[in-house]
Amino acid sequence: MLKHLSIKDFAVVRQTELEFGPGMTVVSGETGAGKSLMVDALTLLAGARADSGMVRHGSERAELAAEFQLAATSPALEWLRSNELDEDSSHCQLRRVIRADGGSRAWINGRPATISQLSELAGFLVEVHGQHDQQALMARSSQLNLLDAYARNGEQRRLVRQAAQHWQALLDEAQALSARGDVGDRIDWLQHQLDELDGEDLDLQSIEQLTVSHRRQAHASALASACERAQGMIGSNDDASALDLLRQARHELARVAEHEPRLAEVDALLDSAAIALDEAMRQIDRIGEDLIDDPDSFAEIEARLGRLHGLARKHRVPMEELAGQQARLREEVEQLRGADDRLQVLAGEISKAEQAWLAAADQLTHSRQQAGQSLSEATTALINELGMGGSIFCVQLEPTGPARPDPQGAERVEFLVAANAGQPPRPLRKVASGGELSRISLAIEVATIGLDSVQTMVFDEVDSGISGAVADIVGNRLRALGEHCQVLCVTHLPQVAAKGHTHYRVSKAPVEGMTQSAVERLDSKAREEEIARMLGGVEISSEARAAARKLIAV
Repeated sequence: MLKHLSIKDFAVVRQTELEFGPGMTVVSGETGAGKSLMVDALTLLAGARADSGMVRHGSERAELAAEFQLAATSPALEWLRSNELDEDSSHCQLRRVIRADGGSRAWINGRPATISQLSELAGFLVEVHGQHDQQALMARSSQLNLLDAYARNGEQRRLVRQAAQHWQALLDEAQALSARGDVGDRIDWLQHQLDELDGEDLDLQSIEQLTVSHRRQAHASALASACERAQGMIGSNDDASALDLLRQARHELARVAEHEPRLAEVDALLDSAAIALDEAMRQIDRIGEDLIDDPDSFAEIEARLGRLHGLARKHRVPMEELAGQQARLREEVEQLRGADDRLQVLAGEISKAEQAWLAAADQLTHSRQQAGQSLSEATTALINELGMGGSIFCVQLEPTGPARPDPQGAERVEFLVAANAGQPPRPLRKVASGGELSRISLAIEVATIGLDSVQTMVFDEVDSGISGAVADIVGNRLRALGEHCQVLCVTHLPQVAAKGHTHYRVSKAPVEGMTQSAVERLDSKAREEEIARMLGGVEISSEARAAARKLIAV
């Protein structure tokens, strides 16, 4: 429910703060005073397109803000939670700034938001019915949703949607398998690739060892020569070898060690170095023994590496990933070998899924047919009461054609109307005028009271083109709707204004050479004067005041 609306530097409004409560609120004022500015502000807060002409002349920007009170079960609260914008579980704030250069920004609960987010959220908060703003009513998707809400088809729609999704998933799987064509040729080709890979040891550790062996064999001569020279330097019989020099150093130090205790530590280090050099000599010997020049072994290693490099190029993967490619090919072969069997199984599953969807869709169709007939009769009776005598409203179900996995069901909905007696019903979006659309909207809202989750209904000039007894009926219907949800109604008819629980008057006057609109909440006396003005014009007579009091008292 809308609790507060703030408007600043918007059109001809300098600044105004409006408070709202439950029930029916009416807004009246002289022609051109700006009665619809409140509706325009709410429409912009609901994500409508903005332009610089909406900014008051001489101002840098227009600022609009609204606060809504949320019920615990409101879909808006769930939307806020899913978008991480739920600052408060009981209230929601929308804000929008429109700059004089035409740009605009939006906020939800104080956080920056896109216009798309603003529009999505506002769809759960407020519904505007104006002479030129009936897109929701005319959209066929909205008509289908409204009919299903009227019929309470939530569970049936869920079952149809689930059945359609299951059926479509099976169809997609079958299509993917069929798209592979003749799997026999594919299996033969894959098996040939797999046989090539199976003929090699693709273990990563084995490939690394093979690479090391190849490097060793490729440089065997250089390695052997280096090892031989190193052996001579470390442990030959030459007095200049490392081990001999080490022994000489220990001998020299031993002669004077008794005079310097720290030399004992040096001797221990030299002893360790001698042990290490001795171990290095033995390791060099072992390496030398492994460096046997074997051309046949080297050729075999080179051949194997060549095959591995060739396979890597062929499969376009690094040599180290050939084992992974081997596993992928093996998995695909196994899948293809079972494809024909799976296709046969799928054919039976698809048939069962289709029958399940048809059964669920048939139940939904039956429910929609009954609800459509009921909604047609109720709305026809109401629009005739609202001054559209002889009009007919009907809900038409149009089959979507051959059975297909449609989550919406087996039909679409079109609202039809014959605005004049004797004319065939035609689509609502093509034949109804602005005023007729407003009254049809009101009739549908009354017929579906309690089914719409939106708690704030705004009717802009819903009484256009009517008067007298019909105006009184419109007022009564709006007030009845206000017993179930919050109703805001811009009106020029005293019969409608008199039915409101709360009354605002919009007036305009020049201020410092610039026209400005002002919005005033009326007390009982001022309300009586306003309705008398609406009845009698500029000069308010005692008869007009008496008539106003009578209208209010009814």
